[in-house]
Amino acid sequence: MSTATPLRIGILGAARIAPMALIRPARQVPEAAVTAVAARDPKRAAIFARKHGIPRVADSYAALLADPEIDAIYNPLPNSLHASWTIQALEAGKHVLCEKPLAANADEARTMAEAATRCNRVLVEAFHYRYHPLAARMRAIIDSGALGTVRHIEATMCIPLPIPGDIRYQWKLAGGATMDVGRYAINLVRFLAGAEPEVVHAEARLASAKVDRWMTADLHFADGRSGRITCSLLSPQLLRLRAIVRGDRGEMRVFNPFAPHFYHRLSVRTPHGSTRERVAGDTTYTHQLRAFVAAVRTGAPVPTTADDAIANMAVIDAVYEKAGLPRRGSGE
Repeated sequence: MSTATPLRIGILGAARIAPMALIRPARQVPEAAVTAVAARDPKRAAIFARKHGIPRVADSYAALLADPEIDAIYNPLPNSLHASWTIQALEAGKHVLCEKPLAANADEARTMAEAATRCNRVLVEAFHYRYHPLAARMRAIIDSGALGTVRHIEATMCIPLPIPGDIRYQWKLAGGATMDVGRYAINLVRFLAGAEPEVVHAEARLASAKVDRWMTADLHFADGRSGRITCSLLSPQLLRLRAIVRGDRGEMRVFNPFAPHFYHRLSVRTPHGSTRERVAGDTTYTHQLRAFVAAVRTGAPVPTTADDAIANMAVIDAVYEKAGLPRRGSGE
């Protein structure tokens, strides 16, 4: 692949997230170009392409994957379809940027990672917030020792989504609050801890049989640190986006660590005083796209690898088990 031409990306599905997550960022990243889209309904794909200035429409998902003029695939399909279409894309020789969560469960994620290795293709999970400079700043504060020995880490992501028919509430599509907003909270706690937790307790409130609308889980790390995640699509906490890290010498609080390009605030309180700051940067999606292109073109490392996705899915699976619910994609 010549580095003189943009990485040519095709979109699987005319998804609502695609303009924000890929199409608009591609206009800011000359090394990437969205060149084709496919959807189950070709007419819908054509309308989507015209609206967003995408040059070509493929007749089907399979046709998009077979297109020799496509270098990479963006997969924003429902969670239950991530594994099958990502593996097919990898086997067709395409690199893949797959929306989070990477799979319906950890076993699926392992199969996807194995396919990427076998096909020698790049597979990245689209946890966009990890690419914003705020993420590195949070870890830098922890690593500096300013908070002392960290004792507790928690993350909360509660948003209002009172739409019962939405795909996030559908069991067959691997829906649920933990699969949607909870994946962010779990990923953030793991990232800030730099370690993998054990899920010791979880409690869910349901929107329908097997589908959670709210979840909280208590976590334990091998070195004695504790953690907690809370997430919801429908609860009295209409909007709460935050992270808290408590050490024996201070505390860090972050408002909106998940989409900091809209607005965020980072506060640190220690015996020496309190500080507040905001960390400059482009949109999280723009940072992510640059990193994806670099991974494909030069082999540059990314933080949201398939292995990291496997670990995140393992915690999600464990949360569902502790809450007495079946893991997504289990067919139960």
